[in-house]
Amino acid sequence: QVQLVESGGGLVQAGGSLRLSCAASRSSFRINAMAWYRQAPGKQRELVAIIGSDTSTNYADSVKGRFTISGDNAKNTVYLQMNSLKPEDTAVYYCRSWSAGNTYWGQGTQVTVSS
Repeated sequence: QVQLVESGGGLVQAGGSLRLSCAASRSSFRINAMAWYRQAPGKQRELVAIIGSDTSTNYADSVKGRFTISGDNAKNTVYLQMNSLKPEDTAVYYCRSWSAGNTYWGQGTQVTVSS
């Protein structure tokens, strides 16, 4: 069982920046990948960015060039640096991990971007 705890959400003006953090509890199993998803009101949850254990990354087209996902293996933490934020980035952001054939979700953190 892996527990994920997100932090760093909040209210920011358009054009501003936020950094989200997701700390994973220690596990006997290796974490193969971690990702950030988001869900806006009335919309489906969507993948924002993903990082593999080999540090390869992939991004949704809507955030490429603005968001950066990174990881700190020593702290078992993944980050999402969000720059040039837009009102359409407003959503609840969720962390997800994959380990030993299982997947885990965090509780989510609200990001609100005002125009």
